[in-house]
Parts: sequence; structure tokens; C-alpha cells
Amino acid sequence: MATRPARKGARWALILLILPFIAMLWPPFYNTVQPEFIGIPFFYWFQLSWIVITAIITAVVYFVGA
Repeated sequence: MATRPARKGARWALILLILPFIAMLWPPFYNTVQPEFIGIPFFYWFQLSWIVITAIITAVVYFVGA
């Protein structure tokens, strides 16, 4: 059975996966209405932006090969 060789230099990329968890861990940090973005309160657009950021981070980690 052929397996991919492990890339030891790409382990740092796995640490990137912790960033979304830490950013969303403490809701009082982002539980505000201001600043609004196109009429959307901060609480909602901050969480929505982390969905996009998490997808980008996951793609980076995947393509780096960690």
C-alpha cells in the first residue's frame, strides 16, 4: 500500500487551524452592534467573515500538505 511521505516542514500549517477556534472562543469580544458593515451588525458579519477565513485557512493547510 503506497502512502504519501510525511512532510515535516509543513507541520506549522496545522497551527493555522487553531486560529478560527481562538477567534470565536470568547463571544463577549465580538458581541457588539458597532461597527456596522452595509447595515449588518458587527456580531453577524464578524462570524460570517470567519467562515470565509476558515475556508481559506483549510485550503492553505490542504495544499501545503500538512
